[in-house]
Amino acid sequence: MKKLLIYILVLGAFTSCKKYLDQVPDDRLTIDETFRTWNTASKFLANVYARIPDEFGQRNPGDNENRGLWTGGCDEADFVWGFVQSNDVNIGNWDANSGFVRDYWTNFYKGIRAASVFIQNADKITDRSQQQKEQYKAEARALRAMYYFYLMRIYGPVVILGETPTAVDTNLQIPRNSIDECVSYISAELTTAASVLPAKPATAQDYGRITKGIALAFRANALMYAASPLYNGNAELASLKNKDGKQLISQSFDVNKWKTAADAYKEFITQFVPGTYNLFKKNNSSGAFDPYLSCRDVILTDWNEEVIFARTRGSLDSRQYELTPYHSGAPSGELKGSGGLGATQNMVDAFFMKNGRSITDPLSQYVSSGYSDFQAPNTTHTSSTYNQWVNREPRFYVNITYDGSTWLNTDFGEIVTRLYNTGNSGRKTGGGDYSPTGYIVRKAMGLGRWNVNDRTLILIRLAEIYLSYAECLNEATPNDPDILKYLNLIRERAGIPLYGSSELPAPAGQAAMRDAIRKERRVELAFENNRFFDVRRWKIAEQTENGPMYGLNINADMPEFLNVVSFETRVFNKRHYFFPLPSDDINNDKELVQNPGW
Repeated sequence: MKKLLIYILVLGAFTSCKKYLDQVPDDRLTIDETFRTWNTASKFLANVYARIPDEFGQRNPGDNENRGLWTGGCDEADFVWGFVQSNDVNIGNWDANSGFVRDYWTNFYKGIRAASVFIQNADKITDRSQQQKEQYKAEARALRAMYYFYLMRIYGPVVILGETPTAVDTNLQIPRNSIDECVSYISAELTTAASVLPAKPATAQDYGRITKGIALAFRANALMYAASPLYNGNAELASLKNKDGKQLISQSFDVNKWKTAADAYKEFITQFVPGTYNLFKKNNSSGAFDPYLSCRDVILTDWNEEVIFARTRGSLDSRQYELTPYHSGAPSGELKGSGGLGATQNMVDAFFMKNGRSITDPLSQYVSSGYSDFQAPNTTHTSSTYNQWVNREPRFYVNITYDGSTWLNTDFGEIVTRLYNTGNSGRKTGGGDYSPTGYIVRKAMGLGRWNVNDRTLILIRLAEIYLSYAECLNEATPNDPDILKYLNLIRERAGIPLYGSSELPAPAGQAAMRDAIRKERRVELAFENNRFFDVRRWKIAEQTENGPMYGLNINADMPEFLNVVSFETRVFNKRHYFFPLPSDDINNDKELVQNPGW
């Protein structure tokens, strides 16, 4: 695997440079010493990079590495262990004093402040050219804007700090900026940074550094959020005002925001595709295009041509432990995990059939009962398979481990995963390690042992850009031919019929196309930390995240195991669209107003 200089620096930053963040900008001598040479200044910049989220470490969300809670915290999945805090989010057992609520707020602002310190002092570096120093400052500027975006999607309108970093002990009394001001700032900062940043890393050692493409992808994403229903003319947040009466969420819907976002995505595609980025595709051993391998290995292949933004050395081993079934009696510990991250029946049912139709479509050929002899894409022979899992699209087999499926690691022979109560990975067998839903998330699982930690974590890839562009176009200019073009590029790679082909009619009208785009996004980006925020910005979370969540009957053996049951009743109401601001900050900054309902 290519070494990533920036994350080697991060490791050093945690041990040797924490004092710089603690002391700047009060101790001017320390600042001067820090920025005299690149040896120490680079470690300070690594501290800015260190706030990039570690989205795989979701059993312990927040913390210093901004670990997510997004997969188990939405209708995609559920963690079996009660201590995982996404379980608290799902039942409404959290508030402004919860640790992860404070962590994201504090950590991203630490990154923002450190970026400002770096930008202000980088010109003091004596052993780098001015061109190099301008690039380093642009990286810090982009990271600062990116951290504001991360804050905005969690908390809504936030506080935009000035260019001059304040001392760490300053008693700030600053109100929140409006969402339009936040997005305007983020967009402008990323545009400025992009004008300096390289399109590609200069060398393999620079993979992981911020590039022009990363900056412009975040810019387009911020503009899309600003256009989405949660942020654009949301009358239900009319009460969200500063103490002087300033409205923080626009009360007038503006369709031009969708056009602005669509234009930003189009500019990105025009500038970078093809060449810098392309949809990843892979052939099989016979040299023929293989949709299953393409959709599986786009996640497993480091720095492939689809990757826009990624983090290395995240909590990969813990995630793969969650994805690997218990496999009692397996011949090697490499085959034995927990299976503790269970995919919901809600998510399983979202995947299309191989004919490209939803299972609710009368023409889908979906069969809800019985068994058939079937060969899944990653297997070498047929086996008796429950009909609900037969003839599904390739992405289903990339994403889901179901009862009777063949495990990915065949180094010690074929292992068949059995998820019913007394099966080799069932509830009774696994003790505290089992799937709470009767399915296990499979996406991002490697083909070997689970306890590895040397793959990258993809945070943005080109498929997301295509789907976002199609969404924005459909809202701004319905019937634009690019909508169908970019939606179908995703389906083509997935190996299912294209909309508008002889096999499948195109969605008729804006509403039908919206539904098609959302379905495609849900499937293509499953378990990639998008769904949690998508259902919120679309303002549909009160339907998708509230009420019973479904899985199989894990307390039973066959055939009762196959009965769909509710494993949890989830709680989501209007206040949950945004996190609360941490109580300490509300109490200390008298100008801050809390989000409604908290």
